[in-house]
Amino acid sequence: MSMVEFMISLKQIHHVAYRCIDAKATADFYKTMLNMELLVCIAEDKVPSTKEPNPYMHIFLDAGMGNILAFFEITGEKNMDRDQNTPRWVQHIAFQLENEEALMKAKLELEQKGLEVLGVTDHSIIKSIYFFDPNGHRLELTCVTGTALQMQELKRIAPEMLEEWSQTKTPPKQAAWLHAGEFLQKSK
Repeated sequence: MSMVEFMISLKQIHHVAYRCIDAKATADFYKTMLNMELLVCIAEDKVPSTKEPNPYMHIFLDAGMGNILAFFEITGEKNMDRDQNTPRWVQHIAFQLENEEALMKAKLELEQKGLEVLGVTDHSIIKSIYFFDPNGHRLELTCVTGTALQMQELKRIAPEMLEEWSQTKTPPKQAAWLHAGEFLQKSK
């Protein structure tokens, strides 16, 4: 028997799903704050894949360009909580805007709608603002400000940085220029 070789070819993320406290309030928040339309709702008394009895409402929201953000409101589980061992800033959902002007307008709009917004934070290759949805999920709106040369350099040094981290568990310094506000040119 010969082994057939396959190569997985991903097209895009179809959806990313999170838990929510209230499906309707969550859909309303994303519509009001980020203009995301409700695409689909699926509700069942049991989980199709595992057959566990666990009533849920599964909502799907249009995040633009074919991207979908989904949420589950689950009634058969303990109240929603977050991993207390993970800092709140770690797990987040980031949405890209067209440019810095759009980011600044979004910040102003969200603040006018009553949200507390952190930032603008300058990461050299992107600028970002941060806020929370009604479920406690951290959200980021970002715009790309980096150059093709910066992105190429980051991709080039990524494997060596990851290897160094895996060996030492201390932050490698190859990309320290990101938050220092300067791009170090290296001769090749």
